[in-house]
Amino acid sequence: MPTYLYCVVNPDGSDGEHFEVFQPMAEDALATHPESGKPVRRVPVVAQVQLGSDGKRLSNSNLDRLGFTKYERAGDGIWEKKAGAGPPTIKRDDD
Repeated sequence: MPTYLYCVVNPDGSDGEHFEVFQPMAEDALATHPESGKPVRRVPVVAQVQLGSDGKRLSNSNLDRLGFTKYERAGDGIWEKKAGAGPPTIKRDDD
């Protein structure tokens, strides 16, 4: 669901409080603030589009540099560390 930005319309026509709402695209825009009942308008916002690949951003070296830990499945119930801090393997305990 997309997040839409709304602005309260003050009695003099100026912009008031801004707030965000998670709303289905098929749903009509809000006409009033959900809590105060004041009139609102939807504020146009430029969409954020990712072009290209996430390969470099999600590389093991970049994740490690940013403080993330990455594990990859090595077998049934076994995960091996590929980047970051933590134990070298994680194993599922069989009951």
